[in-house]
Amino acid sequence: MNPARILIVEDDDLQYEIYEEALSAYPLTRAVSARQALAAITKTPPDLILLDHVLAEGELGLDYLPEFKELLPHVPIIVVSGALEVHQQMRALQGPRRAHYCITKPVDVEELKQTIQTALHECGEQEVVRQFEALERAKRADVEELLSRSTDRLSRQNEIWRLVKDAKERPNVSALARKFRVARRTVIRDLQELIRRGQLDPEVFPKWEAPDETEEE
Repeated sequence: MNPARILIVEDDDLQYEIYEEALSAYPLTRAVSARQALAAITKTPPDLILLDHVLAEGELGLDYLPEFKELLPHVPIIVVSGALEVHQQMRALQGPRRAHYCITKPVDVEELKQTIQTALHECGEQEVVRQFEALERAKRADVEELLSRSTDRLSRQNEIWRLVKDAKERPNVSALARKFRVARRTVIRDLQELIRRGQLDPEVFPKWEAPDETEEE
């Protein structure tokens, strides 16, 4: 697998030299302004962006986060700055146009390398894949629960049918509810479904008796 391409948006030459030495394992591209970076990523999209906050020409990196995320929604962004207050860092890490990490200057090289490694393995497209996998697991769980509930309902309705089909009196809804450990309105719905399917005579259960909406199944 080819090493990840990193775009470094940094106007300070000395700071960029630190990055070059620390991140020599990665192919690096440099931009000294956010606008230059935006032009660069349309030609060669990076796998990660290292974004300084205070840039050339008075630009502020955080102001350009929405544009970076619009063009590269799944590429992790690490903001690096010594000029951000805590509330600014929190804002940068929140919302749909957020950065993934904030690192303060002076940069701890080992922290930087570890953060980049984590971001490349856990964020971006990998993050999206995990979200889809979690969604699929949730859908499967929902389907299994629905099938289980449907099976339980049919089993209960068949048992109710067996109990009341030859009865001479109308069924005791409360007694059935206690027997099957469900709400009265659940038993009423079961009886109504059995009548609709033609398994019970409509006279078995009075049409005027409606479920008690205050009861839960």
